[in-house]
Amino acid sequence: MTSLDKNKTSATLNSYVSSNQMGIREHNERLVLTTLRRKGPMPKADIARDTGLSPQAASVIVRSLEHDGLLIKGERKRGKVGQPSIPISLAPDGAYFIGLKVGRRSAELVLINFVGNEIAFLAEQYNFPTPESIMNFVKWGVEQICKELPSQEAAKIAGMGIATPYFLWEWASVIGLKTGEMESWRDFDLRSEVSNCFDFPVFLGNDGTSACGAELTLGGMDTTLDFLYIYLGYFIGGGLVLNGSLFTGKSGNAGAIGPYPMLNSNGDYEQLVERASLVALERQIAHSRNNPEFAITSDFEALSDEKTIIDDWSDKSAMAIAHLIIGACSIIDFPMVVIDGKMPPFLKAKVIANIISAVDSLPTSGIFKPEIIPGTLGEKARSMGAASLPLAKKYLLEI
Repeated sequence: MTSLDKNKTSATLNSYVSSNQMGIREHNERLVLTTLRRKGPMPKADIARDTGLSPQAASVIVRSLEHDGLLIKGERKRGKVGQPSIPISLAPDGAYFIGLKVGRRSAELVLINFVGNEIAFLAEQYNFPTPESIMNFVKWGVEQICKELPSQEAAKIAGMGIATPYFLWEWASVIGLKTGEMESWRDFDLRSEVSNCFDFPVFLGNDGTSACGAELTLGGMDTTLDFLYIYLGYFIGGGLVLNGSLFTGKSGNAGAIGPYPMLNSNGDYEQLVERASLVALERQIAHSRNNPEFAITSDFEALSDEKTIIDDWSDKSAMAIAHLIIGACSIIDFPMVVIDGKMPPFLKAKVIANIISAVDSLPTSGIFKPEIIPGTLGEKARSMGAASLPLAKKYLLEI
C-alpha cells in the first residue's frame, strides 16, 4: 500500500469515527430531551440514572443543551442528606413549532413553544377544503400567529407539521359532496407546496396518528407502553403506540380506524367512519330538522334540544367502537385505550361511559379487557399533533 493509499484509508477511518461519534452524541441529546419531556425536571444524577448514561456523559450532554438554549436550571433544592440538587428542565423558549390541521370542515393553525404551551391559535370553517383555500389560510395565518412572538424569537421556529386525513379525495361521498369536488387533492403535494413558502422544514402526518403522537408527547397523563388511540371528530381516526413509541406502519396510516368494515342493521357492510363520527350525528339531525344544509359546529349548546338523537348516536357509536376495540385487543394485547375527540366534556364523558358499557356487553372470553380512559388534549389534539411532528423529528427519540 502506498503512502497515498494509507492517507486515504486513514482519512476515511477518521471520517467514519467522527460521524459515528456525532451520531452517538445526537442520540444521547435526544435521549436526555425525551426523558425530561416524559418525566419532568430532574437533577443531573437522576438524568444519568434514568437514561443509562454515565454521570460524566450526562453532565456533558446537559451542558451542551444548556448552551444551545434547550435546557435551563431550576432553583437549588436542599434535601435532608447530601449536596443540594439543581433540577434541569426544558427551556420553554428553546424552540417553537407550527402545526397545521386540515380537516373535512375546518383548518387550524397553532404555534407552540418547546414545552408544548400554546402561543397562538387560528381556525377557519368551510364546507369542504380545497388546495387553494388551504394555501391561502396557511400564508395568511402563519404570518398572523408569528406576530405573537418577539422578533428575536421568530428565528427559533424549528419547523412546521401538517396533520391531514390521507386520501382526502376519496371521502367526498361520505361528506355528501358530488363526485369530483375533492379530486383536486389527488395530485396536490401539500407538504411540498407549503414547504416552498417558508424557510423552516415541513413534515406531514395522518391527522389521527398525529393526534395520537400529541397525546404521547404533550399529553398530561401517564400512559402504558402500548395503547390504542381513538379520536372522534367529524370523521373518526386513531393511532397506535407500541413499546412507548408511535407506530405509523409502512405507509404511515397505521391505526387509521375509519375504514374499519362492519355490518349494519340491514346486513350490509359499511365503514366505521359512517357510524361512529360526527358526520353521522350531523346527518341524523339534518334529517330530523328537514334541513340538508345543517352543519355541526363547535357550538354544541345549540343542540340541547336534540338529546334523543344525540343519545341514539352515542349508543350506536359506542357499540361500533367497542367492536373495534375487542377486535384490536384480540390481535395486539392493548392494556389501554385512549379516547378523545372534538366534543364538549359532557359528550366525551357520555361516549366513553357508553363504550365501556358496550365492551362489557360483548363476548370477551380469552381477551384481557383494556382500561378505557379519556385523552387530555380534546378538540385541539390534531393541530397540536401537527406541531409535535417537527418537535419529535428534530429533538426527540423516534416516537
